[in-house]
Amino acid sequence: MTSRIEELAWQQTPMGEISLRRRIDPVVKTQVYEVKLGDEFLMSSMFTVAEIELARLGLAEVAGDELDVVVGGLGLGYTAVAALADERVRSLIVVETLGEVIAWHQQGLLPFATELTTDDRCRLLHGDFFELTARPAGYDPDVPGRLVHAILLDVDHSPRHLLHPRHASLYTVDGLRALAAHLHPGGVFGLWSNDPPDDEFTAVLGEVFADVGAKVVTFDNPLQGRTSANTVYLARRT
Repeated sequence: MTSRIEELAWQQTPMGEISLRRRIDPVVKTQVYEVKLGDEFLMSSMFTVAEIELARLGLAEVAGDELDVVVGGLGLGYTAVAALADERVRSLIVVETLGEVIAWHQQGLLPFATELTTDDRCRLLHGDFFELTARPAGYDPDVPGRLVHAILLDVDHSPRHLLHPRHASLYTVDGLRALAAHLHPGGVFGLWSNDPPDDEFTAVLGEVFADVGAKVVTFDNPLQGRTSANTVYLARRT
């Protein structure tokens, strides 16, 4: 790269302008991929520990083999790649509302794109995770009503800080009941959050699921010279 920041893709979407950038970070002196929605940073390849842990922790809670998994939010692909690293995973549907993000992977613009687009277990589905969750037909257009063993969600910043107001209904008792209906008994719901554990939301989860908990995932933040933390919520369908 001749410039420190390179815009790889840009597109106007119903949610605003979305762009994919690649740059050399002067602090860590490595190549970093970033996604921006308008002026807001959505994700960065510099901080991926919690996205990976979402898949690892979530699937660790699921018993058995031949697992069918849904990931809500494709992003840079870290959660999906981590899910496929579990050899028990038989199928993975990654639901992404922005077709542009799927196209970035199909065009090979992102580091792990090939791992997702060439794995026969993985399907990148252009759709609204929140709308699909609310429908009894669920996430698989080929098999309406199909149940899965794990649903791993990384879209909003947290249950309180949403990318769009219409997402709010998912984080209610009724919304979570609709989500739980797509899980096999014993299936697990995992949720990434940028905020510390929220006792009120954990209580809402507890009205729908069993074995509810919030795990704090820490990681080094070289930009701020300290340790940062995200939260992974885990909940099991009874």
